[in-house]
Amino acid sequence: MRKLLTILGPTASGKTTLAAHVAVVADAEIISGDSRQVYRRMDIGTGKDLCDYTVGDKLIPYHLIDICEPGTKYNLFEYQRDFLTAYEDITARGNNTILCGGTGLYIESVLKGYQLSPVPQNEELRKRLEGKSLEELTVILEDLKQRTGGNMHNRSDVDTAQRAIRAIEIEEYNLLHPVPDREFPAIDSVIVGVDIEREARREKITRRLKSRLEEGMIEEVKGLIGSGIPQENLTYYGLEYKFVTEYVVGLITYEEMFTRLEIAIHQFAKRQMTWFRGMERRGFHIHWINALHPMEEKVRQVLDIWNCP
Repeated sequence: MRKLLTILGPTASGKTTLAAHVAVVADAEIISGDSRQVYRRMDIGTGKDLCDYTVGDKLIPYHLIDICEPGTKYNLFEYQRDFLTAYEDITARGNNTILCGGTGLYIESVLKGYQLSPVPQNEELRKRLEGKSLEELTVILEDLKQRTGGNMHNRSDVDTAQRAIRAIEIEEYNLLHPVPDREFPAIDSVIVGVDIEREARREKITRRLKSRLEEGMIEEVKGLIGSGIPQENLTYYGLEYKFVTEYVVGLITYEEMFTRLEIAIHQFAKRQMTWFRGMERRGFHIHWINALHPMEEKVRQVLDIWNCP
């Protein structure tokens, strides 16, 4: 089984629980493929569900979760670096590796071996862009991507003005400094996708959102703000942190927060599936299995796919 196994799927598909159950049988460790679970103390809003990594009495080793402080801007370049370190360490110890997550860009970047370089902040550029509307920033970004040959794969680059400015910063840097070749190997992987029927996904998203609010997601956001993280920094992380922060500071009611957040998560899951279908068009073969099948059957299916020569 030594080849990497990747388990991907949209939010609420149960991919992490499945990965943990497969890991028990396969003596594997899990590397997270989630762009937000890297942040400490951002647990409920990012859906870490760390209890999922315990199957029976066995704790599955996991990596790239809780590795940096909230308020920082962890990026794709850092993820590639940290993934490779974890992957090589697991492999050197003779264990199998499962990459599991829903951030398609992060997953694709390590499987395809994107050649990246770190992009420093450009304070002069940021001052020029300060005060521009999200619509104006989006037009600037789209123009830059056309000039650099980039693609607007989804709208995640322009969820907020902060994200749009950072994306413009990266594109302008790449325009002026063509990305040098950087040694990062494309990693051969068996890829399993967890497919959940649309209505079942919507029902599970709504149920899980209610549960997370009851478990303390609002208190989590209050604690982050109380620890000194500016409100505008929290909105950078999108979805839960954007809408819950707006509720906490009094900009919207609880009902407005719940409705907007529910809609945003549904839209996010749809964008995730769009990315995964795009991966298939870009040459990745994804073996899709039904999320609603019994766990024992799903584990057997994954192991059969992983073991197939």
